[in-house]
Amino acid sequence: MSSTPSRGHQLDRVAVTGGTHGNELSGVYLVKHWLQNPSELQRGTFAATPFLANPKATKRCIRYLSQDLNRSFTRTFLTSKETQDGPYEVRQAQEINQLFGPKGSADAFDFIFDLHNTVSNMVACLILDSEENVFTMHMCHYIQKHTQGPCPIYLYGLPGQENYSLQSVAKNGLGLELGPQPHGVLRADVLSHMRALVACGLDFIDLFNQGTSFPAFDIVAYKIIEPMDFPQSPSGELLGFVHPQLQDKDFFPLKPGDPIFQLFSGEEIFYEGDATIYPAFINEAAYYEKGVAFYKMKKCTFSIPPLEAPEASAP
Repeated sequence: MSSTPSRGHQLDRVAVTGGTHGNELSGVYLVKHWLQNPSELQRGTFAATPFLANPKATKRCIRYLSQDLNRSFTRTFLTSKETQDGPYEVRQAQEINQLFGPKGSADAFDFIFDLHNTVSNMVACLILDSEENVFTMHMCHYIQKHTQGPCPIYLYGLPGQENYSLQSVAKNGLGLELGPQPHGVLRADVLSHMRALVACGLDFIDLFNQGTSFPAFDIVAYKIIEPMDFPQSPSGELLGFVHPQLQDKDFFPLKPGDPIFQLFSGEEIFYEGDATIYPAFINEAAYYEKGVAFYKMKKCTFSIPPLEAPEASAP
């Protein structure tokens, strides 16, 4: 669900979740810190709630126990009958939905930040379902203007596809995907950058709540087309790897005829599309099991309408 807050409605209930994937440690340790020291998440008009999303996976420093928690927020999973021997992440998704949702309801939290790391060179990527979420697109624009370094916007929704992510439980949400950082590892620069992005997003909500309106703008974002798998044998064995010329080139243009894979034999495989694309999540370790070497993305420019703020609260 995505919605633009109506005039008169402030965003009072905000959550910051980390550890949705238990081996992505920037979010894990920031949330652990904020649970003990929540003052960083407090603003004049609200205080955000920190939450460790997948504590069992976090304790074992693995991505998940039974299934990917960040793919477990569909209606099918959220309404399935809970059993003790069922998938742990389904039970956890249902608990999160009760805490911060229910998904699609008027009672759901106003906003969720969900913190992630990737081994891909995604820098500080801002992830949401659709450009139609006007509030979150305004937040992305604000973050891009008020933080250092590139912050590409990644739109993961496909036509007809139900939003499956944790952030979809709230009325609005934003995923922060920072890398490169190996899973199970902390990097000071990546953690500090994530911390600054969260602070900037909270500042934006606070400004909105105080009565600030934001004008219309045009913005570039990358919209998912489809995944690209590795070359494989009929039995499913890898026949090669991401080409050195493509490695670490997330969001760089990939033209027809450019190399994308190199086989163990030395043979090169070239991109055969008919238009330039912009790959993302190149060689992400967690996506090998999903059959994804990278995602094909198209570069788009969107015109985002103005955001009318609520009336400022009385002091």
